[in-house]
Amino acid sequence: MTYKKRIASLILVDSLIVIISIFISNFILLPTGSPFTTVLIISSVVLLLSHHAFAHIYKLYKRVWQYASMNELYGIFMVVNFSIALTAVAQLIMIQDVYYRTLAITWMMHILLIGGSRFSWRMYRDTYLKPKLGGKRTLIVGAGNAGTMVARQLRNSEDTELDPIGFVDDDNYKQHLEIMNLPVLGEIKNIPTLVEELHVEHIIIAIPSLNRQELNEIFAVCTQTKVKTQILPKMEDLITGNVEVNQFRDVEVEDLLGRDPVELDIEGIADYITNKTVLVTGAGGSIGSEICRQIARFSPEELVLLGHGENSIYAIEMELRRNLPDLNIKTEIADIQDREKIFSIMAARTPHVVFHAAAHKHVPLMERNPEEAVKNNVLGTKNVAEAASAAHVNTFVMISTDKAVNPTSVMGSTKRIAEMIVQHMDMISDTRFVAVRFGNVLGSRGSVIPLFKDQIKNGGPVTVTDPEMVRYFMTIPEASRLVLQAGSLAKGGEVFVLDMGEPVKIVDLARNLIRLSGYTEEEIPIVFTGMRPGEKMFEELLSKDEVHDEQVYPKIYRGKTPVVDINVTYELAKTYDEYTKEQLRERLLDIANFRVRQLKVLSEAK
Repeated sequence: MTYKKRIASLILVDSLIVIISIFISNFILLPTGSPFTTVLIISSVVLLLSHHAFAHIYKLYKRVWQYASMNELYGIFMVVNFSIALTAVAQLIMIQDVYYRTLAITWMMHILLIGGSRFSWRMYRDTYLKPKLGGKRTLIVGAGNAGTMVARQLRNSEDTELDPIGFVDDDNYKQHLEIMNLPVLGEIKNIPTLVEELHVEHIIIAIPSLNRQELNEIFAVCTQTKVKTQILPKMEDLITGNVEVNQFRDVEVEDLLGRDPVELDIEGIADYITNKTVLVTGAGGSIGSEICRQIARFSPEELVLLGHGENSIYAIEMELRRNLPDLNIKTEIADIQDREKIFSIMAARTPHVVFHAAAHKHVPLMERNPEEAVKNNVLGTKNVAEAASAAHVNTFVMISTDKAVNPTSVMGSTKRIAEMIVQHMDMISDTRFVAVRFGNVLGSRGSVIPLFKDQIKNGGPVTVTDPEMVRYFMTIPEASRLVLQAGSLAKGGEVFVLDMGEPVKIVDLARNLIRLSGYTEEEIPIVFTGMRPGEKMFEELLSKDEVHDEQVYPKIYRGKTPVVDINVTYELAKTYDEYTKEQLRERLLDIANFRVRQLKVLSEAK
């Protein structure tokens, strides 16, 4: 039915209902009287016109009545109330009297017939048009507003195979009750029993207010069954309208290991990014590209994407141009080891802020190629930092790692030495130099998660180095947001440390991924392979002599790091190629762990 025909049909039905209501009311009160009195005709005309006027105001003719709910009932209630009230005023003005009893009965008939005509459409749809024969029997976890919304969407949607059979909820007051004719079947702990007894084929977790720990606990109960478990879309996607509430998604490892996001100081970040030129090294990497996405939200005057790999830079450039066509983007393909090129770019772009994310991060590869770690992580950082100082950059933020604390690997040692360079530059330059440390990032290219997923996809086994090995984890967006926040807090010389929450056992991460993929450990076994060269059993974010207990911002700490003799570092930068791989590895560990003579830097304070 076309829109115009639908409107005409509703107006015709409502007109008949209004006339019938007032004539039935008159017949009930005066069964032997004439139905065509002046009072009745005037009242009918006024009520009819006022009904259509208020129906237009409350958009009764634009509502989809097969999805009718309390909002639609409220609209009907208001239209009838105002129509009857206006009719009473018309009677008082034109007839000098108000026929209260007639209007009262008319009001009841009006509500009953208008409401019945609308809600009968929904009753018909729910009863006959959507029988859901053969649909997957679905259990909804959470009998609150979100759970009710999910049940309604599943019943009304023609695009889903899911058929809701009931709820589980830990609220004692809801036990044994029914919501939308669906029973509350028990508590969350009863899920395994209910799945077996009721032949449940699908589970939906519909509690948006869950924190990470609560989601972990519920998911652990759900995984005792072999039933597919999904959750609601992320709240930000629902709010922005990117997805609908019935577009459920699989539980991801980020949901179980991530943490509730911290509120950012938007004004503080905007002060040093908005309308400024910002340059990001390693802009095509997993961390660098997310930093670019976060920066773009603050409308920089110019965003410079610098990277060595042309494909990754092209990918992030195209993404940003597609999503933010008004953003002023410049791209630079350059290797940070190319000192002359880096100085040339920095002088030409004259950025206000530099985020230095370019680095070699893979621990085993750097153990086998220590000279490459020195060239990229040490010399490359030195080039970018000195070029930034020469270009009078306001703020320089280096992305570091928890592996720089008491390092046992080449990668960690070179990142710690890079921190030393940044701290030294802060002492001799007008630029504010800071470093930001955080642990493993979920989904980054160096993360263990892509490896585990590939192993699961190929049928296993999943390889874990040691059952006791633990790591800190953070999502890429959260890490990138906190990097931006740390930059706004920079006074110069700090090593900021992001609060990574509680450490997670790698074996638990592997088990979660196996369960999330729909397998058991019997199907995809876990094999322990032993620690690799350079690895540590436990990661640290600060060594004992670096700890500041107070947070400078929620989830951001400021570390105390000792002042060092930068000459030791610069000597290594000049002579690294004179060492064998093993000698270079040992020299890096000695410098990074302060096992060589370290003299206080005698440089001019800022």
